[in-house]
Amino acid sequence: MNDGIDGIVPVGHKPIVERTAVATGLLSLSPQSKDAIQNGLVAKGDVIEASTVAAIQAVKDTPRIIPHCHVIPIEGCNVAWDWEGDSLRCTLSVSAHWKTGVEMEAIVGVSAGLLCAWDMVKSLEKDEGGQYPDTKIESIEVLEKRKG
Repeated sequence: MNDGIDGIVPVGHKPIVERTAVATGLLSLSPQSKDAIQNGLVAKGDVIEASTVAAIQAVKDTPRIIPHCHVIPIEGCNVAWDWEGDSLRCTLSVSAHWKTGVEMEAIVGVSAGLLCAWDMVKSLEKDEGGQYPDTKIESIEVLEKRKG
């Protein structure tokens, strides 16, 4: 019987090997927001630039956000943005040589990047009642995970 909370899973016995992961997600936006982002008209600044920084920062802070994640010495992080209609797709790859995978770092990075983008255009996304009827983050997934 376990009356407490388990700690971090031990990984000290595992070998250090190359680990990579790629994750993606989609932010559905209005045509107005897409136009504002593409033409540099967002009051809070450059959405892609700020959201890229947010994604990278989140990758590095994953163990502070997800309690059971290990601190991993991240060696690489690439963030790509693409438009799919009025939706903004973030695809992020992470790499490290370590004892455990980096898929959670990739997912957290994508999530933070999309959340930052939403935050920057939320004034354009709200309806007359202050709600977000059409704005949503969806399809966050790990596309690929490699070890060794």
